Amino acid sequence: MTIPTAVESAPDGGDLQVAAALFHSLSDPSRLAILQHLIFGEHRVRDLTEHLGLAQSTVSAHLACLRECGLVVSRPQGRASVFSLVSAPELLAVLAAAERLLATTGQGVALCPNYGLGTTTNPTPEELKVHATVGADR
Repeated sequence: MTIPTAVESAPDGGDLQVAAALFHSLSDPSRLAILQHLIFGEHRVRDLTEHLGLAQSTVSAHLACLRECGLVVSRPQGRASVFSLVSAPELLAVLAAAERLLATTGQGVALCPNYGLGTTTNPTPEELKVHATVGADR
């Protein structure tokens, strides 16, 4: 997957689909918190539940999602599994870029009626079109 810089040509639809899938895998605050903990090294599910105050089933479900997306791997350690990041430097770069972008946009993302804080579902394409039409009148 290659997301172009300003001087490169536009990516094909397949690259955009894969990029959207990556960002969707990062779209849950609990998954982001898990990834941030794993940046510092391997953790067992039990460690993560203690650090994050989440239920074991919640942490396990998020780790399964992250593993299926190829962002984390696990290895057995006794009766437990130990989880680690597949590529910590690249994840750090993505998270740092996100922080810079959020700083640039101010409260824009948090206040977004489609994806901002307090929204519970992803809007349908039709709902996004309505939002774009309304936003054009401002």
